[in-house]
Amino acid sequence: MVVPTSARGRVGLAIALAAVLLVAQAASRAAEEAKKAERWEKAMQAFEERDAKTPPPKGEIVFIGSSSIVGWKLDKWFPGLKAVNRGFGGSQIADSAQYADRILLPLAPRIVVFYAGDNDIAGGRTPEKVFEDYKAFVTKVHHKLAEAEIIYICIKPSIARWKLWAKMQAANRLIEDYTRTDKRLAYLDVATPMLGEDGKPRPELFVKDGLHLSPAGYELWSKLLAPHLK
Repeated sequence: MVVPTSARGRVGLAIALAAVLLVAQAASRAAEEAKKAERWEKAMQAFEERDAKTPPPKGEIVFIGSSSIVGWKLDKWFPGLKAVNRGFGGSQIADSAQYADRILLPLAPRIVVFYAGDNDIAGGRTPEKVFEDYKAFVTKVHHKLAEAEIIYICIKPSIARWKLWAKMQAANRLIEDYTRTDKRLAYLDVATPMLGEDGKPRPELFVKDGLHLSPAGYELWSKLLAPHLK
């Protein structure tokens, strides 16, 4: 069958346009990743500068993850424990894995308290991708710190992201099942006590944005976590 010249021209044009679109999409992703890397670089440098001035304890407890970690006042809720906060707001699981060499592993913690995944789902990642990223984080930590315990705080239900809760639950289930395969892993269910009798997030646990934790929210999380840190 001979394709008319005009038809061949249309096919060629379609292929060319598709190629241009792919190049544009790749360039957009590269620019986004570069912007993200620059954002985190400032956060990493801030951690390193702080450590240079006041060296943190090694071999103790490190909290790492997104904004729920950032806002956790460890000296208030865990007085007497040697705990270091390595939270950087807006981060996803893969970000903690990427920068673990700089802000986590040098501290050689015996316990890692990890909260992330919330922003991942909100950013469009599937529950399966969140799970794969979590496994990559665990692998990286245990490659250097074979005996470290990793406590994963499950993705929380929130007012602002309630429409995403089904996907978050799916990610939580995958991670919870995985933690049962390794005695060095623990899963902390903060979701169940964060839901009220109506099955929805308890408003008093959040600040006005309906996403970040209020003092009451941190009090709840701290009470749930404390027994695991003894």
